[in-house]
Amino acid sequence: MPQVPVVEGFFDPSLPALLGTRCMDCATVFFPAERSWCRNPRCASNTFDEITLSTTGTIWSFTDAQYAPPAPYVAADPYEPFAIVAVELAEEGIVVLGHAAHGTTVADLAVGAAVELVVETLYTDADGDKLVWRWRPVKEA
Repeated sequence: MPQVPVVEGFFDPSLPALLGTRCMDCATVFFPAERSWCRNPRCASNTFDEITLSTTGTIWSFTDAQYAPPAPYVAADPYEPFAIVAVELAEEGIVVLGHAAHGTTVADLAVGAAVELVVETLYTDADGDKLVWRWRPVKEA
């Protein structure tokens, strides 16, 4: 059965890594990738380098989703609450939202804790597994 990202172009499941862009004039980093104009108000550039973003970071904030998000989100039936994590990427310093890895609850999370990017199945339909990136706490060695 095929495995494809839920949203094409946001991440590469084979690495796994998020995909973004960096403005060639001011070096501002964007996720998702920007291709039209630099959103930095002090820059008028429209040229970008495609980049692969950090796969690690620290928790900036987190919460849980006790109620199913509205469409087009595809929720499990019955709905299963999940944790949402805002992660400051290690190299770029930007904050990216994502689900916590399967089995991770808010009790497992702490602001400032290290996390790593993983790819997991969000849902399966007739076309195959729909993949998303998620954040998993890094176990101390």
